[in-house]
Amino acid sequence: VSQADCYVSLWLPTATCERSRTKTVRNSNNPVWNETFYFRIQSQVKNVLELTVYDEDFATPDDHLLCTLFDVAKLPIERTVILYFKPSPEAKEELEVEFKLEAAPGPDEAIATNGVLVCRELCCLEVEVAEKMQQKSKKELSLTVKGSFEGTQDITLGPNGVATPSCPTKFHYIKYAEPTLDVMLPKKRRYHPWTCKYRTETGSPVVMLNSLPMGRKTTIAEVSITSQAHRNNCSCQQDLDMRFGFSLCSEEMTFLGKRKKYVASALKNVFHLQQDLQDCEVPVVAIITTGGGLKSMTGLYGSLMGLKKLNLLDCVTYISGLSGTTWTMANLYRDAYWSQKDLDSHIGEAQKQATKCKMGCFSMDRMKYYNKQLCQRKEEGYRTSFIDLWGLMIEYLLNDGKDPHRLSDQQEALCDGQNPLPIYVSVSVRDNYSTNDFKEWVEFTPYEVGLLKYGAFVRTENFGSEFFMGRLLKKLPESRICYLQGMWSSIFSVNLLQIWGLSHSSEDFWKRWTQDRIEEVDEDPMLPTRPHELRTRMYTPPGPLSSALRGALTDRFSVAQHHNFMKGYQLHNNYLENEHFCTWKDTVLDSRPNQLMENPDHLGMIDAGFFINTSSPPLLRPQREVDVIIYLSYTTGSHTSSLDKACKYYSEQKIPFPKISLTDEDKKNLKECYIFQDSDLPGCPIVIFLPLVNDTFREYKAPGVKRCCSEMEGGQLDLTSHCSPYCMFAVRYTDENYRRLLNLSEYNILNNSEMIMQALQTAMQRRRQKMC
Repeated sequence: VSQADCYVSLWLPTATCERSRTKTVRNSNNPVWNETFYFRIQSQVKNVLELTVYDEDFATPDDHLLCTLFDVAKLPIERTVILYFKPSPEAKEELEVEFKLEAAPGPDEAIATNGVLVCRELCCLEVEVAEKMQQKSKKELSLTVKGSFEGTQDITLGPNGVATPSCPTKFHYIKYAEPTLDVMLPKKRRYHPWTCKYRTETGSPVVMLNSLPMGRKTTIAEVSITSQAHRNNCSCQQDLDMRFGFSLCSEEMTFLGKRKKYVASALKNVFHLQQDLQDCEVPVVAIITTGGGLKSMTGLYGSLMGLKKLNLLDCVTYISGLSGTTWTMANLYRDAYWSQKDLDSHIGEAQKQATKCKMGCFSMDRMKYYNKQLCQRKEEGYRTSFIDLWGLMIEYLLNDGKDPHRLSDQQEALCDGQNPLPIYVSVSVRDNYSTNDFKEWVEFTPYEVGLLKYGAFVRTENFGSEFFMGRLLKKLPESRICYLQGMWSSIFSVNLLQIWGLSHSSEDFWKRWTQDRIEEVDEDPMLPTRPHELRTRMYTPPGPLSSALRGALTDRFSVAQHHNFMKGYQLHNNYLENEHFCTWKDTVLDSRPNQLMENPDHLGMIDAGFFINTSSPPLLRPQREVDVIIYLSYTTGSHTSSLDKACKYYSEQKIPFPKISLTDEDKKNLKECYIFQDSDLPGCPIVIFLPLVNDTFREYKAPGVKRCCSEMEGGQLDLTSHCSPYCMFAVRYTDENYRRLLNLSEYNILNNSEMIMQALQTAMQRRRQKMC
């Protein structure tokens, strides 16, 4: 029996984009390599070296023997350290590695950071190609800078000696990531006198880019390749085309200053106050919603109508939505002053769309329109998916024709602070991970789009464009809002694991198949530890069966794909100690920086309802200082389930949120309104929970006005059964069903006005107490 043919693979992605490896020591169970590898690292970046031992096979994939994840920050500077890594304390096998960390000569690298992300120093390489001699035919020249934004670019050399494209070819790359320019020269036929034959040969010179003088031209190879490198500054945020930080953007801050005047005036009128409220006395009131298709769209119209009639709509600063409620929000914000007007015209138009026949959605003319729009979107530079088609279908369901509006257009509805600020919510997911294992909250406002956990934001009109290391390198036209609605309310991003979760209370049974096996181990000898350092860990990859089952369980039918605006960023060495990151630290990759920042070219985003059916996370950012949450639940399933999940999630994340205390009787027979608060928990908002239930509306057509016998039919709504006309997949209502649902949601607000007023008064009192 032959012994192992071992080699070691080394991967340090923060230092180089390529994996290094030792030679293979053949037929030895005790291999010795004695090879040295050098990496230039940035000490402010989290550098985790992955050392993997393989047994080389020729006929089958190489066998994995051991994989160690080692945080380089553990190493003392200017000292040689020998460490021994074992798969487990009982294992006889061990990997002996000698480390030495030294200070690198030369100037310090200019970086920018927000404590979580690090923007490295970037260079731009310009390459011009000019053929010295005319050719008989066209020839292809290939240029590659691995790890750059552009990757590989091809240049055509024409028979007239002219290169296409004629303008310089550009590559953007991290300066200190051992960048190289690989040149694949055109094939040439050469005559070999020894064999008396012609042979085709290719040349492939490699240029170390850090050896090129900055700002000066250098000629390479026989086809006159002239290269010139330029340094791009990144020492401050002003040098970047995106914002990374955890504060609110300047536009939102300006809006809040204007909105406070509306809110203060409304509160003074509602509560008949003698004096004007000072800015610091004005509470921040936010509306959050749950999804539920056409039901949630219609329900939100009714709830807003109820708040309007109580003169409370002007007391609201934020309104957030997901799934079907984004349809209401997007329609309303076409009108720059919608909340200052009567809502009847908007509701009438929504009724017209909700009750129209939807069969035209599949007509031949409509199919041609879909194809034309998707082709145009692809030409613009977007990656299209079924979600984009779904967005075009939503456009037809909610409009009479093409909807030209874009999310950034809604800034006009905020210019004077005249409406609440809309926030649309989604979650970013990864392939081969369930939503519970990996999801990252994404918020969309008319001003910017960003990932809460990283403090990374781009201007809304630039969302979908191509970024690298914080710089906008390829501008794409802003998406029409129908494509975003397809993403915010997609029913096609479900996977088998989530379907299992609908019928079972837990996914734990499948976690051994869908989660990576990683165990913490102690290096030998143990090194002193500091809070920001990661423990050394051993990673065991899944076998073929586990990988196949994991893929089947986590694969989603379709996911919205948008260019990843975080491409190129690296994590700060202390990112796990950052309070903002820890607030949203809830994925299985958070302690695996190499995998977490192994940024795909595209972000996959789905309806947030696939995790927790609530739009509340962006409003619980402490910077928004929300005092009162009006929680409007339109879910088709259990109203308390999503609320309980949200409460449990916020408790685990240590985000201030009141405990939900409902009796079993309450859960079986929900009332129209509940108030939850925790005055002892700093920063905890008051939650007004308003589930869409048919309670007193059965007998009352308006608060205090009982139905007569002939009106009792108007109070009968089937909201929960499988045959309900309001089920989640319903796309058409009758006029009668629409009006009943609208009236119910409006009534539930009006009938509980006293409880809503009480919560607002409590919030104002708390604000005054803070002043004291």
